[in-house]
Amino acid sequence: MYDYNKDENVGGDALDYGRSAVSEAHELTKKLIKKKIKRAQIQREQAKAAAEAGKQSAKATAEVSKKAAEEAAKIAKALFDAGRRLVSSLVELIIENPIIAVILVVIVVCIIVLHVVKVDLLSLFGSMSESVVAGTYTAYDEDIIGVNSDYTKLEKELRKTINNTESDFPGYDEYEYQLEEIGHNPYELISYLTAAYENFTRRDMKPVIKELFDAQYNLTYTPRTETRSRTVTKYGIENGKVYSYQEIEYYTVSILKVKLNNKGLGSVIALKPLSDVQRARYNLLLETKGNKPDLFEDLYTDIEIPDDLEVPPEALTDQTFAAMIAEGEKYLGRAYVWGGSSPSQGFDCSGFVCWVLNHSGWSVGRTDCNGLKAKCTVVSAEEAKPGDLIFFKGTQKNKAGATHVGIYCGNGIMLHCGNPIQYTSIESNYYRKHFLCYGRLP
Repeated sequence: MYDYNKDENVGGDALDYGRSAVSEAHELTKKLIKKKIKRAQIQREQAKAAAEAGKQSAKATAEVSKKAAEEAAKIAKALFDAGRRLVSSLVELIIENPIIAVILVVIVVCIIVLHVVKVDLLSLFGSMSESVVAGTYTAYDEDIIGVNSDYTKLEKELRKTINNTESDFPGYDEYEYQLEEIGHNPYELISYLTAAYENFTRRDMKPVIKELFDAQYNLTYTPRTETRSRTVTKYGIENGKVYSYQEIEYYTVSILKVKLNNKGLGSVIALKPLSDVQRARYNLLLETKGNKPDLFEDLYTDIEIPDDLEVPPEALTDQTFAAMIAEGEKYLGRAYVWGGSSPSQGFDCSGFVCWVLNHSGWSVGRTDCNGLKAKCTVVSAEEAKPGDLIFFKGTQKNKAGATHVGIYCGNGIMLHCGNPIQYTSIESNYYRKHFLCYGRLP
């Protein structure tokens, strides 16, 4: 058992120590106050000295300024006299030689004309430059394609909903469909988003496109009953004989009317509260197709880039691949940074893959897409497995060879640094069009 009595002096010792500490603190406080007063006195002396020096400097400056003004006045008078003599000489020369006056007038006119032409040309080139910028989509291609994919996905879900009507609403005798075509012009969508939100991202546009979609499509279900008539044959017995006769019979049917109204995306956008400048920008972007006329292959294109993708569970039994995914998933959602190669500065596509490889068993340093491809053995699509790299070409203009790289995860998906870092389907029209090859690291 603990003996409380052996510490009976603890309270007294603590009190003495507390008093000592208070005394020391008091002395320290007095010293600090003295230092503060001394510092204030020094600052006052310094301020006083500075003020006196300022007065002397101002006095000296005033003397110098007075002398400089007198010298400037003398120089100005001399220049004025010289100018007056020069003008008089020129006037006498022009009177004696009129042709000189004509030449001078021509020179002045030429200078004025050249100045005006220069201003007009600068204005013209400036206007042309601004027009090109205003007519160009500013978001990344992957964000543009991703946003359109999300809109297309909503349309697919709408079709699925309509196709499931009879299982979702059972018990009706008949189903009556009145459906308008499902589809949108992707250039209307992207032109509007650019005009309204500039360099948008796919993630930020999800609620915006849902609002546009809901405004474009209106799906309604209207149940009703209908009384109908039909002629039926009936039988009777008369005088022991069977005979037949016809009779009109009335019956009721239950009907579910399924109606889809498509206002058209362009009509929805026309009602949006855009400013005059934004409206003009939208019309220009629609006309130029954002200076990316080949971005969408068809008017009502079907680009599928699923947003919620999972790595095949069986692939994660490979420890090397599991380590790659564990490292790569740390940075999901990070924005694309041109030339980036680390978590602190961000990643571009090759920087991201190099970082993942260097932190999951390999040592590839920092290289670009073609450098990574050179380290790999090319394998066929049939041989490709999770952990292989997948390369694409033509995703950047004026760059040869591999221009984009990702980590293949199986089941037609990859982990890559798009914008942002994310899982993406490689089965979309965009990636099928730009596919180059699969590569396996040694």
